[in-house]
Amino acid sequence: MKKFVFILLLLIFFFLLLPKEQSNEIKLKYATWGSQTEIEILTPMLKEFERQNPSIKIELMHIPQNYFQKIHLLFASNSAPDVVFINNLYLPFFANAGVLNPITNYPQETEPKALAALSFDNQIYAVPRDISVLVLFRNKDLFKKCKVDLDNTDLDFEKFLSLTQKFKSCNVFGISFEENPPLFYLPYLMSNGGGILSDDTKTNIFDSKNSQKGVKFYTDLRTKYHVAPTASESANMTMAQLFLNGKLAMHLTGHWLVPKYEQEAKFDWDTITFPKGDVGSVVSLDASGWAISKSSKHKKEAQKLIEFLSSKENILKFTQSGLIVPARKDILNGEFQTKSFNKAFVNAIKTAKPTPVSTDYVTILDGIKRQTNLLFNQK
Repeated sequence: MKKFVFILLLLIFFFLLLPKEQSNEIKLKYATWGSQTEIEILTPMLKEFERQNPSIKIELMHIPQNYFQKIHLLFASNSAPDVVFINNLYLPFFANAGVLNPITNYPQETEPKALAALSFDNQIYAVPRDISVLVLFRNKDLFKKCKVDLDNTDLDFEKFLSLTQKFKSCNVFGISFEENPPLFYLPYLMSNGGGILSDDTKTNIFDSKNSQKGVKFYTDLRTKYHVAPTASESANMTMAQLFLNGKLAMHLTGHWLVPKYEQEAKFDWDTITFPKGDVGSVVSLDASGWAISKSSKHKKEAQKLIEFLSSKENILKFTQSGLIVPARKDILNGEFQTKSFNKAFVNAIKTAKPTPVSTDYVTILDGIKRQTNLLFNQK
C-alpha cells in the first residue's frame, strides 16, 4: 500500500512538472465612446462575434467622457486597444503620430466621401461606420400656423433669410444659432466657397473673403435680423429644446437628434437640405469608423472584428436605431430612405465636402473660437 501511494505521489509530481498547454484564446481590446443606447446595440453584436469566433474574446472599453484624451494616454503608455473607434476630426493627429495601421480592406459598398474623410496622406486609416452631415429640421405645424410656404425648399441664402423673417409675426425664431462647435456654422462658410482650412489642409482660410462673407451672414441672422436667438434669449435651453418647445421654426443639426425628435416632438416635422450659397449647398461631411492600433499583436483578428461590425447586417442594426446615417451605399440608397425625412440627408451627402482637417486642427479651432465669441455676441 505504501509503495502504491509513493508511486501515485511521484506520478502527480511529474505531472505538475510537465509544461502546461498554452491557451489559444485571444483577447481583443475594443475602445469606443457612445450613449447607453448605442452600447446596448453594440454589446449583442460583440457576443455574436465571440460565438462565431470561439478563440477570440472582446474586452469592450466604453469611454463616454474625454474619449480622445484618454485614448491618447493609452497610446502613450503602450496600452492601446487593438481596435479604436475614431472620427475624422482626430484621425490626422493619431495617424501622423504613427500609432494607427493603414486599412486596405473595407466593404465595396462604402461611400467614397466617408473613406476620404477617414484618410490621411492618401492612406485610409479607418473603416467607416457612419456619416455626419447637417440638414434643416422644420416644424411643419409652425410653418402652417405662421402661413409660411412649406413647398419652398429650393432656397438660396437670400430666400432663406426672407423665410426666417416671416416667423417674427408669430413671435418665434426662424433658425437655430450655435456658437460651437464650428460644425454648425461651417455650412455658411463652405457654401460661399470658404471654410476653416483649405482643401489641402495647409492654409487657414477662415479670414479669407469667402469665409468672412459666410461668417457675416451667419452673425447677422442673430445680431442684425434677430431671426436667431442670442444666448440670453435661449434662456439656457439648447436649440433642440427650443425646437421641441415650438419656439424655433428650423433647426440646423444632424441625424443624432432623430430618435429624440421622433419620440418627443408633439408636432409634425420634416427635413430639407441647407440653402445654396455662391457655390451651392455645401455642408461639411464628417465620418466615424474603426481603426487598428499599429502596436496590436492581433491585427488579423482585429481586421476580422471590423469586417464583422461593418457588414450590411450590423450597419443596418445601427441604422434602424435612428442614431446614424450609414456609410454603406447599399443601405443609404435602400432601407435608410424608407423614412421620408432621411432623403434630405442623402441629398446633402451628394454636395457635401469632407471637412479638411490637419494634425493641429483642434488648436486652430481654439483660436477661431476666441474670434467668433466676440463676433457672435456683439451688441
